[in-house]
Amino acid sequence: MNQAQPPQAPLHQQQLLQKIEARTATVGIIGLGYVGLPLALAVCEAGFGQVIGFDIDPDKIHALRTGGCYIKHLDVSRVQQATQSQNGQKAPLEVTADYSRVTDVDVLVMCVPTPLTKHREPDLRFLINTLSAIQPHLHKGMLLSLESTTYPGTTEEYLVPLVQLQKLTVGDDIFVVFSPEREDPGNKQFPTASIPKVCGGISQHCLAAGSAFYQTVVNQVVPVSSTRAAEMTKLLENIHRAVNIGLVNEMKIVADKMHIDIHEVIDAAATKPFGFTKYTPGPGLGGHCIPIDPFYLTWKAREYGINTRFIELAGEVNRAMPEWVVSKLMDALNERGKALKGSKILVLGIAYKKNIDDARESPAIKIMELLRSKGAEIAYSDPHIPTFPKMRDHRFELSSVELTAESVGGFDGVLLTTDHDKFDYPLVESASDILIDTRNRYQNSAKIIKG
Repeated sequence: MNQAQPPQAPLHQQQLLQKIEARTATVGIIGLGYVGLPLALAVCEAGFGQVIGFDIDPDKIHALRTGGCYIKHLDVSRVQQATQSQNGQKAPLEVTADYSRVTDVDVLVMCVPTPLTKHREPDLRFLINTLSAIQPHLHKGMLLSLESTTYPGTTEEYLVPLVQLQKLTVGDDIFVVFSPEREDPGNKQFPTASIPKVCGGISQHCLAAGSAFYQTVVNQVVPVSSTRAAEMTKLLENIHRAVNIGLVNEMKIVADKMHIDIHEVIDAAATKPFGFTKYTPGPGLGGHCIPIDPFYLTWKAREYGINTRFIELAGEVNRAMPEWVVSKLMDALNERGKALKGSKILVLGIAYKKNIDDARESPAIKIMELLRSKGAEIAYSDPHIPTFPKMRDHRFELSSVELTAESVGGFDGVLLTTDHDKFDYPLVESASDILIDTRNRYQNSAKIIKG
């Protein structure tokens, strides 16, 4: 009895795999932000000599063309190595806003934003606009990969119909995969190439093409059975974190009422060698993933008649943390006979986590808005963000305050919301009257109020 043989790879797949193996494939990456730019650099460093980065932001294009870098935690020498000619050789990374260049690429990776609407529903405008722009330039023999976090089914519902409109057959003419980004900005322990890459394809031929490409860039590829499984994997990773952070944030509030140091409790629990994972509380959730991704699943789950109560409860707890921090500040001011209205408050750190310049979804900014709504005078200090960034939903005409004993002493209260290593913590402690620490940076000071 003859065993069934695996289907022969289609001609276009064979040709694509040969180009990938030889590093002669032209790789296009759409979106040169915190995910796309590190990926573009990793592709160049993997030996691909023709990489095209696409972005609609002219400031990013200009910065990269002139050897600059707008992402501070990235080594500018890596950017210059990729974008500048070396010894008369053409630079491997070319940047452009011209989507017609998609015609030239063999591998196209999309790293576009997928935020939420104000009603906490998926906002796929960036993805839809990108797909519309590239549609006329899709062609046979290319790999199309989506890395943007989204709900299970997005790749099938948006990318596959787009390809079919161009009279291309998925798995034969063109190869479609979903491979979720796992970038952790500022984490030097896990650069892009060291992070295992999950990959799911529309078909086995698609998966083979996607795995072949990513294997040239990262140390390990983790294949899964479908694009839906890959999409769900990314959501589970971040929901796991969101739920556990929600748990310790709620525990922090309970412990505070009981006059128990929650950080002491967490450190003690973490000595258990099994069954416990350490998560630490903070002023809320921030960044481009954890505050957003869970709601992609809750929205999609409603289509199946499922209410994700556990996930939504964790979201409610985490969203309430900025208000709890402000209440701690108000209590401290009240004890000194002061009202929050009219008080001068300094917010230390507006990035969503330490030592980076990314303020997306930062709880510090939500705290600033709460303070402003209650009549406080607000200033901030952040060594990584000298001027308050342009944002769609948040506006402050502010620049970072230099920390001196005189400047800190001029504020009625100081809120430590992001514990950058560059802050002069002894100076802040000695010069401030009220200091709320939401990150447990000051572990053994009776003066500090834990927030």
